[in-house]
Amino acid sequence: MMKDATVSARVECNVKNEAEDILQKLGVPVSVVINSLYRQIIYNQGIPFSLTIPKEPKTLDQLSEADLNAKLSHSYEQSLRKEGRPFDKVFDEVEGSLR
Repeated sequence: MMKDATVSARVECNVKNEAEDILQKLGVPVSVVINSLYRQIIYNQGIPFSLTIPKEPKTLDQLSEADLNAKLSHSYEQSLRKEGRPFDKVFDEVEGSLR
């Protein structure tokens, strides 16, 4: 079957870059992943994975070493880009939610 349609979507630059780096290492073109996702949507008659919000964040003892390292790396990269928030404001929000 001839591929004759174009899909265009706006995504966060860092998400795009990170995903494309992984796909490149795997040797899988982005178009193959998008086409596969669309086929799975058709096959499942819906999104082929869960889109739920976890009730509670995982605690440190529930995270794998890889998950923890990924979270720490992501946070570090955010801080280098000055995308973080001041810790005192974050703690104020946490304390406020516990009252």
